[in-house]
Amino acid sequence: MDATSFAELTRRYHRELQVHCYRMLGSFDAAEDHVQEVFLRAWRSRDAFEERSSVRTWLYRIATNACLDTLRRTRPPLQPYPDELLDEHPGPDAVTIGRETFGLAFLAAIQLLPPRQRAVLVLRDVLSWSASEAAALLDTTVPAVNSALQRARATLRDRWPGGRLEWSPTGAPDPAQRELLRRYIAAHERADPQALVDLLREDIRLTIEPDVGEWSGKAAVADALCRDMNTPGQWRMLPMAADRQPAVAAYVRGAGDATFRPFALIVLRVEAGLLRAIDVVKAPGLFATFGLPASLDR
Repeated sequence: MDATSFAELTRRYHRELQVHCYRMLGSFDAAEDHVQEVFLRAWRSRDAFEERSSVRTWLYRIATNACLDTLRRTRPPLQPYPDELLDEHPGPDAVTIGRETFGLAFLAAIQLLPPRQRAVLVLRDVLSWSASEAAALLDTTVPAVNSALQRARATLRDRWPGGRLEWSPTGAPDPAQRELLRRYIAAHERADPQALVDLLREDIRLTIEPDVGEWSGKAAVADALCRDMNTPGQWRMLPMAADRQPAVAAYVRGAGDATFRPFALIVLRVEAGLLRAIDVVKAPGLFATFGLPASLDR
């Protein structure tokens, strides 16, 4: 198989493999790096591919094993995924980009799972592979797959008793959600802590990545948000969308600086007109990936 034939054979799977790696790793940057690694490994092993399985299964095997290799060494930082990249490819791979398994809440939850259990959960409950297909891909037995899936589901039930409906994004923002997003932005830009607290549900959850912390409940989240509201500097925010949820790009102007600079991407979950979850990802390097300005003057 020459390079041209190989590219034609594999390019159609790029986006869904990236999404698969994103689910496994929870990191947009790491997912893209892993797709390149997948195609490199596939090219090197192309002579061993004898079409005993489909090209898709072959590539998923390589992708899953590449992700497992990484997860055994390290935990990539949690990062959101740009909606516009998902919307570019609404074709056959759309089934792999289900809304309920693409929010940061789901990705944060499966971070609790050991790598092997995470792989089984994604293959079985997200991609709907059979136990025998998952076992073949992971070079294990059907009973081992079933056992790993049972343990993974139990862990997620402990964290999310409501199941998929609890971590599922609620769909495209409606007028009420857009108004809440406007109020969220205004509260920061006015440095108005009480206006921000007024937007929180009693069961609000706040996470700040990478590795800053997690808070649950209105009192704890309000304390964390209000304590640090003015610490970085003056805020400017742009509305956006990520992981099929409303989000904002947060810029900060520090003391003595004339420019607002990228600070964090913030993904919001809205329920019953209030904020149910706030996921803050401090990743200025991702702003370009989302097509966001490198800075704001005002």
